[in-house]
Amino acid sequence: MDPALAFPLALPPRGSGALLRALHGQLRAAILDGRLQPGLRLPTTRALAAAYGISRNTAVAAYDLLLGEGYLLTRPRAGVYVADVLPAAAARKPAAQAAGIDRRLAAPWRRPALRPHAAPAVPPRWHFDLGVPDTRAFPFDVWRRLAARALRAAAKRPPAYLEPQGQPALRAAIARHVAFARAVACGADDIVVTAGAQQAFDLLARILVTPGRTVVAVENPGYPPARAAFAAAGARLVPVAVDAEGLVVERLPDAARVICVTPSHQFPLGVAMSARRRAELLAFARRRGAVVIEDDYDGEFRYAGRPLDALQTLDRDAAVFYVGTFSKCLYPALRLGFVAAPTWARQALVAAKLAADWHCPGATQDTLAAFIGEGHLVRHVRRMRGVYAARREALLAGLDGELSHWLRPLPAVAGLHLAARTAPGVDADALARRARELGVGVQSLRDYRLGRGGVAGLVFGFGQIDAAAIPEGLAQLRRACRA
Repeated sequence: MDPALAFPLALPPRGSGALLRALHGQLRAAILDGRLQPGLRLPTTRALAAAYGISRNTAVAAYDLLLGEGYLLTRPRAGVYVADVLPAAAARKPAAQAAGIDRRLAAPWRRPALRPHAAPAVPPRWHFDLGVPDTRAFPFDVWRRLAARALRAAAKRPPAYLEPQGQPALRAAIARHVAFARAVACGADDIVVTAGAQQAFDLLARILVTPGRTVVAVENPGYPPARAAFAAAGARLVPVAVDAEGLVVERLPDAARVICVTPSHQFPLGVAMSARRRAELLAFARRRGAVVIEDDYDGEFRYAGRPLDALQTLDRDAAVFYVGTFSKCLYPALRLGFVAAPTWARQALVAAKLAADWHCPGATQDTLAAFIGEGHLVRHVRRMRGVYAARREALLAGLDGELSHWLRPLPAVAGLHLAARTAPGVDADALARRARELGVGVQSLRDYRLGRGGVAGLVFGFGQIDAAAIPEGLAQLRRACRA
C-alpha cells in the first residue's frame, strides 16, 4: 500500500509498548521542521492505520495528543489539519540560521547585497518609484493574438530544447530594432537572449570575473542589481564618481578590467555621458585591455536633441558588451533582455546561458519576435514617449516652482526618471522618509551609492504616475520639505 504521508515513519513492532510514543513523536517532529506544513490536511486515522499496519486506536490516540498540544486542529466534516499557528517552540531556529550566516553558504550569499523589495505597509498614493513603466497602455490584445499564434506553431513542432543563444527570429528582430533605434551595429549572430538585463549582468560576470582578482569599476551612484551580480561572482568592486558628463574616466583605477556604465541615461542621476568622455573611456579600455558593459536600459525614451552614439557603435576594439532590456519599453514581467556581444566572447556567453537555465521560454520569444517584426514595438514606444514626455514636463514644472527652494533638477533628456539635488542643509534621507509617510513614493540618492560622499538628493520615477496627479504629489512633497 502507498504510504499515507510523503515521508517514511520508522515505527516499532506492534505490541512493543512504544508504538504510540514513536508515532506521536515523529508526527510532531515533522510539523516542527516543516515537513508537514500549516494548513495541510492529514490522512484519516483509518487510512493512517491501514498504511502503516497499526491499530486505528493508536492512530486516534496520536492525533488526540497532537490536538491537545495545539499542533493539529479539526474542521467539521473536513478532517484534521496541521495548525496554522504553531506553538512557540516551532518558531525557534538556531541563531546562525535565523541570521542567515550559516557557514555552509558561500561567502557572498551569507549576507546578499541584493534582497527582494518588501512591499510597504501602506502603498504610496503618488508613485514616483523607479524602474517600472506604465503597463495600462500596453496592447495586450495584440500580444494575446501573437501569443496564441506562437503556441499554435509550437504545437506543430516536435518537442525539443531550444538554442541557448535565443530563437533565431527574435535575435534577428532585436538586431534590426537596435540598429534602427540606437544605431547599434550588430547582426543576429551577435545577440544572446537573456532573462532580462539582470541575467545579462550575471552571465557577463560569470565569463569575465576571476574571483578575488578581477577589478570591476562601477558608477557611483549606480545600479545596485548590476553591482550585486558582479559581487556575487567574486569581483573586487571599485566605485567611480559621476559628474555632469557621466563617469569620470580619469578616476578609473589602472587595474580595472571590467567597467559598467549607463551612458545614455545615467542611473540614477540621469545625465548623459559626453562625447569626450565616451572617447576617453574607449581609449582607456584599449590601453588597459579592459571591457565595457554598456547598459542601455531606457534609451528608447528620449525627449530632446539627437542621441549620442552608443559606445558599442563607436567601439573599434571589440571591447563593448551592449545590454538591453524590454522591461522598460514593454513590461517588467516579460523578463526578456539581450546582450550584443563581441565575437570573441559569444561562445562563452552562450555556454554560460546554457549552464544557467538553458534558454528563455520559447513561446514568449516567438511572440516578442512577431511583436517587434510587425512594428508593434516601435508604435508602442512612440505612443508612450508622448505620455512620458507630458509627465516629465509636469514634474519639471513642479520642481522649478515652489520646490526650487529645496530641490534643483539635474539635467536629463531621456528615460523614465529624474533626479534632483537637495539644497545645502536639507537632509535628503529624512526628506524621503517624511515624503513616504505622506504617501509620496520617492527615493533618496543615497540608496544607490557605495560608501559616503556624492550628490545628495531625491530621484523621481514617472513611469507609473499620471501627469494630472504629479502636481498634487509634489504639493505633498512641499509639506515634507517645510517640515
